[in-house]
Amino acid sequence: MVSTYILLVVGLIVLLAGGDFLVKGSSNIALRLHMSPLVIGLTIVAFGTSAPELFISVNAALNGSPDITMGNVIGSNICNLALVLGVTAVINPVQIHSDSLKIDWPVTMAASLFLYYIISEGFLSFWEGIALLILLIIYIGFLIFKASKDSVKIKEQKLKEDIPESHNQHLGKNIVYILIGIAGLYFGSEWFVGSARDLAITIGIDERIVGLTVVALGTSLPEMVTSGLAAFKGETNMAMGNLLGSNIFNILSILGFTSIIHGITVSEHILNVDILWMLLITVLVLPLMISDKLVNRTEGIILLLIYGVYIYSVFMI
Repeated sequence: MVSTYILLVVGLIVLLAGGDFLVKGSSNIALRLHMSPLVIGLTIVAFGTSAPELFISVNAALNGSPDITMGNVIGSNICNLALVLGVTAVINPVQIHSDSLKIDWPVTMAASLFLYYIISEGFLSFWEGIALLILLIIYIGFLIFKASKDSVKIKEQKLKEDIPESHNQHLGKNIVYILIGIAGLYFGSEWFVGSARDLAITIGIDERIVGLTVVALGTSLPEMVTSGLAAFKGETNMAMGNLLGSNIFNILSILGFTSIIHGITVSEHILNVDILWMLLITVLVLPLMISDKLVNRTEGIILLLIYGVYIYSVFMI
């Protein structure tokens, strides 16, 4: 039992470190090739930071644990908008950028509704995965076009901050970074998913519950740390956009790539309960964003209470 918990934690650490190495190496190579920080930030960094979730989801799907795959994405999206946003707002009220209202939230809601529609028959197929990736490409293309049209200097500065700082531009070493990253992602996902399955068997709970809680919380940890530290510094103006962007990538890229590699069976409970929670919390966030264009501490506490009720329902329903 103790070894299962140790392997779970070690797997998560190796997984996240692997993602970091992958982003560092690939970003440095992209800079050597004179790619724009704008493009690097919206593609390489975005995909690299989603790599741990992708490897977990693919590993779980290939090893016959589709509930962990779906639970990871749905649970992570709920965690981002309830727990992470709630904690961030309690530390320091979260400012809402106009783009979050005009672009990020509508796209998040549309992607969530589209996901609900395509899994309504209980299966996410290869062609539905293709559809998700096409939407992802359109979304990224729109972001690049919009950012290049207006406030490009501000956006490029933000994207430069997202790109890991490194004075090491040596090609060979950056390739090693990428290889280490891929190895970390592969072995980390093997250990993390394997121990998560063992945990479900040992405790006697569904893999769905482990996916929605343990796995989702683990993969949301980077967002939690980043948003929390930014809140302590009073830098919350990008928090909402980052969280909504993460949710969009979870649906379009994680489920898109995973279902292309291996179709995903969706359990009735996920379809009839869990995804409805995700839709509900996404809707509830909108009035909080609109009011004063600020998510204040009281609203942060409300979000944390909602997350508490959700977690209770996961174990009790």
